[in-house]
This record gives sequence, structure tokens and C-alpha cells, in this order.
Amino acid sequence: MNVKELKQKVCAVIDEHQEEIIALGESIRREPELGYKEFKTAAKVKAMLDRIGLDYESEVGVTGIIAKLPGTDPKVDLAIMGELDAVVCPDHPQADPDTGAAHACGHFAQIAATMGAAMGLKFSGAMAELNGNIEFWATPAEEAGEVEWRKSLIDEGKIHFLGGKQEFIALGKLDHIDLAMMIHSSSGDKCGIATTSNGFVAKYVHYIGKEAHAGGAPHLGINALNAAEIGLMAINANRETFKNEDMIRVHPIITKGGNLVNVVPADVRIETYVRGKTMEAVLDGSRKVNRSLEAGAMAVGAQVEIVEVPGYMPRRNDPQFNDVFEQNLNELVGPERVQHFKHMGGCSDFGDVQHIIPAVHPYIGGMIGGGHASDYQVQDPYLAYIIAAKSMAMTAVDLLANGAKTALKIKKDFVPVYKDREEYLAAWAELMK
Repeated sequence: MNVKELKQKVCAVIDEHQEEIIALGESIRREPELGYKEFKTAAKVKAMLDRIGLDYESEVGVTGIIAKLPGTDPKVDLAIMGELDAVVCPDHPQADPDTGAAHACGHFAQIAATMGAAMGLKFSGAMAELNGNIEFWATPAEEAGEVEWRKSLIDEGKIHFLGGKQEFIALGKLDHIDLAMMIHSSSGDKCGIATTSNGFVAKYVHYIGKEAHAGGAPHLGINALNAAEIGLMAINANRETFKNEDMIRVHPIITKGGNLVNVVPADVRIETYVRGKTMEAVLDGSRKVNRSLEAGAMAVGAQVEIVEVPGYMPRRNDPQFNDVFEQNLNELVGPERVQHFKHMGGCSDFGDVQHIIPAVHPYIGGMIGGGHASDYQVQDPYLAYIIAAKSMAMTAVDLLANGAKTALKIKKDFVPVYKDREEYLAAWAELMK
């Protein structure tokens, strides 16, 4: 069977199971969970994998799952990934009333599409003619929020990083993987091929003052909230020094502003990212942010503790791999509906994967509203779920057919930033000194 016929067979199976694929995505969407807490979502994925008949490893990086689909005379190992977690968006109509979690970033569609691709490749029998193994990864905690809580998990030795894919890398799960891909949902009826995006470091900031009666004796206190406000103003005063080409983004939030309104605040906490186009730009911006935060403490005589946590590496999509994926999108939706994105300001732990192996992170439409916003909803389920599943499955066929020659060429031509897990971990350790 030639490649075209294999793709047609795989896509026919995905169409046969489209109701099941969409139902899985909608079920996940209705029960959003935050990073490293995606227990119900993981259970749904495991139930689907049981239905498909794939062996899997669970509780990888707390809630993650890796399922395996063997090929014939395998030459390479390919990972197809989806993300389990939601984002905090309490005003979203489907937000969890207790946690504020909502699927306002489309991860529910990623997971459903990943399972759809698994169905197509398994049930079609295509793996008998594909010369590579495929792993399906359900990864936790892509949304790198709740920095203080996740830092506590790191301190307790339960995780190593904020992000789930980073955790998979630290656990050695990427060591044998040669290529990887995933999709990300987007608004509108178009799809997109991505190039690069920002990386970041995260900070947890604790201002420590001295309590006093806010009305009777404020002069006896040291106002940690004032220190924090001065620190934030100092960051703003530095923004004109951030070069446009570095794409620096600093967006702090105050997670605790004090204990009681009639007590001078002595315990104030901030979380922030410093994002940038390169890690060099991130570190330059990070030093300026630290100086600003320290200046706030100095101004009022408070103390400040700045805890830095590794964020994500910038994304760097492999051009040859992009070309293969784009050809399949052209076939599925037409070239007039395939956009080419320039550098993007967002971040993803998929960038860490892309520093080690060739990988792509294209975008599939079908949503409406803004990402991470309360109006984010599914507009076109077939595009969001089924075209997404087909695009990944078809690309897998291209990569692994005919002795996996396309995958092997991409692997051969790829120049990694870090040759292996050890170099990657050492790089983060050096960056965070």
C-alpha cells in the first residue's frame, strides 16, 4: 500500500470514530483541572487507551501517561503529545467553581486529537507498514501557574520542573525519542505553521515587613505592600530599556497583599514571569527585574526574598518537519487556510523538547474567543478535533513510511542545542545560578 492509500485508510478510521473523539474532548472540557492535579482527566485518557488497546505507563510526572504503539522493523521513535491541564479563568462559563480552572487554551482538544490519531493508526493496521514506533504522551502542567505551590513540590522532591514535558525529560522519557509533534488549538477557521516563540524564567517574590496598627501606630511598622508597589513601579521604569527585538514580557501579580486591612502589611507575595525571545534576553531582563524588586525593599527598609524557578526554553520548530506537516494541512483544509506565524510571545515547555530533538507545534483552528479568556469556546468541532487528529496521523505516516526515510533525514539534519538530557539539565542549572 502506498503512502497516499495509507493516509486515506487512517483518516477513514478517524472519521468512523469522530463522535467518540469529540465526546472525549468535550468530557475533558467540562471537568477542567490545573497542572499536576489532572487526576480525572488522566483517568479519562487511560479509559480511552484501554478502549484502543494500547499498553501504557501512568503517573509519569504525577499525572502523565505514555502509551506505546509499535511499528514494523522500527528505525525511529516518534512521540505525539497532548496536554492534560487547564488554566485559571474563573469567569469562564465552564470554570470549576472551586479552583477557577477552565479549558480556555484548548488542551482538551489536543488530548482528544492525540487519542484520535492513536485510533486511526492502530485500528487501520497502518503500523504494519510503518517503520517506527509511536508513543502517545499525555503531559501534565503546561500552564506554568501556581509557582509558589509548584516550587514547594520541587523542594519536596516530587517534581523537578514547573512543566510536565520538562519533567518527562528529567525522568529520561525523551532519551530514546527521535522526533515529536503536537498541535495547539487556535481561534478562527484557519490553521498555522509556527516558527519560534519566547522562553521564560519564573519568580516567586516574598516581601517581609513589620506589622503595626495601621491607624494607631503605622510609623512603627514596615509596609511590605509599599515595598512591593515600589518594586513593581521600578520594573515599569525599566521597560523602556527592553529592546523590541528581544520581545521581553514581564507581567507580575500580587498573590498576597497582607493579612488584615487595619494591620500594616508584613507579608506580601508576588509571582511573575520574565519572558524573552532568547534565554540571553530573558536573563538580561531578569537581572533588571531583580534590581527593581530589591530597590522596593531598600526604599522602605523591608526585606525581600526572590526565588527563581526554571521556566521554559524558547520554541524552535524544525523547518523540514514543518514542511511535512504543512503539506498535510494543505491537503486537509486547503493552502488558503494555512497561515505562517512569525515569532510569538507565548511560551511552552515544548520548547524544551525542541532544544533536544526535532519537533513541531502547529496550530489548528476551530475555536472562537481569546486564549486564556472567558469567551474561549469550540466553534467548529470537526476542525478542532478531527482535522487535528488527521493532521498528526497523516504526518506520522509520512515520517515512518518507506523505511522512515523522511524521519531519518529530519533527524540527521537537525542541530540540537543540547545533545542529551544531561546537557539540558546542566544548562538549566547554569542558567539559574
